[in-house]
Amino acid sequence: MKASHHPIFARFYTRLSRAMERTEIAGHRDELLDDLAGLVLEVGAGNGMNFAHLPAGVTKLIAIEPEPYLRGQAVEAAARAPVAVAVLAGVAERLPLDDASVDAGVVSLALCSVLDQRAALAELHRVIRPGGELRFYEHVRAETPAQARFQRGVDVVWPLLAGGCHTARDTPRAIEDAGFVPLQVRRFDLGPRFANPAAPHVLGRAGRPGMGP
Repeated sequence: MKASHHPIFARFYTRLSRAMERTEIAGHRDELLDDLAGLVLEVGAGNGMNFAHLPAGVTKLIAIEPEPYLRGQAVEAAARAPVAVAVLAGVAERLPLDDASVDAGVVSLALCSVLDQRAALAELHRVIRPGGELRFYEHVRAETPAQARFQRGVDVVWPLLAGGCHTARDTPRAIEDAGFVPLQVRRFDLGPRFANPAAPHVLGRAGRPGMGP
């Protein structure tokens, strides 16, 4: 999760995310959440920047955020959201939901910083109903070997400075390994690639196999 035990970074992240909302990231959030419907779970909701972009088809969003400052900001954002939002404390590796209890899951710039990415994705697979979807928007390991080596080197210190964030995680592969089936994946660089280990991004959808309701 974003800044689970990093209160200073949590405040920095809040300011940064609000500034970035005035860039193309706002459009990325719209793309991430487009046509979602039913009961939706967001893991690592941060300060609730996605809430304003939720489509009307969402009957309720359950937002999980472990960091107290960010969770407080998310509660304020929930009051302004266009749909019902419940903000809960929790961690990605132990979600407080029943099996197959949500129609879709959302992760947005969160899988880079969970303590155990494999466990977090296993939990998402558990709580999303068969036939449901996982929506993801993450910065990820570069596809070019040179930049991937650069990211691995940076990750010696980057997590200490950026709230536990790692730049070299192969998140799309981890999503597949967790049992999700890619439906739509778009890769792009956000900002200049040179000297920016977090430039490579991915935005997409993956299905939870099985029969729907």
